[in-house]
Amino acid sequence: MKLKILDNKLKVVKLKVSENVPEIVFRQEFYSITKTDEEFSIVVDENVDIVNGIVEYDWRAIKIVGTLDFSLIGILSEISAILAKARISIFAISTYNTDYILLKADNLDKAIQALKQSNYEISN
Repeated sequence: MKLKILDNKLKVVKLKVSENVPEIVFRQEFYSITKTDEEFSIVVDENVDIVNGIVEYDWRAIKIVGTLDFSLIGILSEISAILAKARISIFAISTYNTDYILLKADNLDKAIQALKQSNYEISN
């Protein structure tokens, strides 16, 4: 399986459920928005100026390359198990086509090493 390291550093922002998505988010190349009745989270490039909310900085993303069919089983589970064994915490984002694994930037090299040892092909 092929994985790709995204170039940008990301941040995870927790906003109040009553807040609106800042317009600047929609102009970014990569972002994820999740809103439920209990929470509202945005993942976006660290350079995006969102001044309110609780912010977690220094995240990097690993993309599973290609389109994943919904019938495929255990891909994210296998990757997360490899990283858990290496004692690396993750934050996963799933889209219609694929999955993204976010981890703290200071764990990126360690994650790459663990995934390569498990025969994953990783590119930048």
